[in-house]
Amino acid sequence: MLKVFSSQKFWAIFILVLFIASPANSARIKDLTSIQGVRSNQLIGFGLVIGLTGTGDSATNVFFSIQTIVSMLKRLGVTVPTAEVDQLKFKNIATVIVTADLPPFSKQGDYIDVTVSSLGDSKSLQGGTLLMTPLKGPDGNTYGLAQGPLSIGGFSVAGAARGVQKNHVTVGRIANGAQVEKEIKYDFNSKEEIILALKKTDFTTASRISKAINDDMKDSLASMENGGTVRVRVPEFYMKNTSGFVTRIESLNVTPDSEAKVIIDERTGTIVMGENVKISSVAVAHGALFINIKEEPIASQPPPLAPEGAETVILPRTRLAVGEGIDKLLVLPNSISLGDVVKGLNSIGVTPRDLIAILQAIKASGALHARLELI
Repeated sequence: MLKVFSSQKFWAIFILVLFIASPANSARIKDLTSIQGVRSNQLIGFGLVIGLTGTGDSATNVFFSIQTIVSMLKRLGVTVPTAEVDQLKFKNIATVIVTADLPPFSKQGDYIDVTVSSLGDSKSLQGGTLLMTPLKGPDGNTYGLAQGPLSIGGFSVAGAARGVQKNHVTVGRIANGAQVEKEIKYDFNSKEEIILALKKTDFTTASRISKAINDDMKDSLASMENGGTVRVRVPEFYMKNTSGFVTRIESLNVTPDSEAKVIIDERTGTIVMGENVKISSVAVAHGALFINIKEEPIASQPPPLAPEGAETVILPRTRLAVGEGIDKLLVLPNSISLGDVVKGLNSIGVTPRDLIAILQAIKASGALHARLELI
């Protein structure tokens, strides 16, 4: 359970996550951990987007655009005379970088999404089509081929005097735009041991995961190596069927533990606190100092029969008001919960901006038993 304090009013918003057919505040092991070795792999490629309406790369600024186009034409059997290469101008073509994630256990013929980003000085990729682009891994091997029309998710239109743009028009996406050509071999079912890596390091949570697996399997198969790793031995019954064993244990429910933490975003005035945040006995007094400055210039006009050359003059006039709100002293008793803190601070009319200063002061006094993190 989290409580969020945001906007101009100081309200506590309870975010309740309900797990159907599971204990309150519990989570599945699959949501708390990842299996070591089962991960996606990043792919990258260099390609061309054609069909742009005059918004492509300029030949004068992006020299490699022309080189890429000439090389592509040569592969297609079209020869461009060397003397005329410098005269080529293609405003409807843009050089791009294509990136994608190759999911684990992807098979040859599967389709994956790709992201296409402008590399040169193209103004927009709107309406473009990506030509066949090899996608390579860190080892230099080609694992997929990408091609297809781009989906931008925005637009850019301009007239002679002004223009309008929504979102980024130099980055696009192609759903199922790449086909897997090479598989990454990984014999998962032959593993005799799996390693669960916690997504968030915590010794208590790791111990609970180990205990939950051992209790379900009625055997000492899991052992906590450290706060971020749990080693699980595959039982003989699931030998050569590690996938079935993982399916069983990843559906087990565990109540995760977490460090008491307060997250503060000073730019937006947003504060997020976990329910296990505790505060020792402390007194809080917060005054509201306000300064009001108002400019009211007045015009001084020359009187009747004034000398020739007299002019109207604008004279500055500033109204300044300084005041301080009525201080209220709030005593927070020992080891109260977050709900009590919210209720108490609401009673003295604290805003999110004020709460940030109060929490920092309470932390400095040593009464806040949580880690204060600014983002």
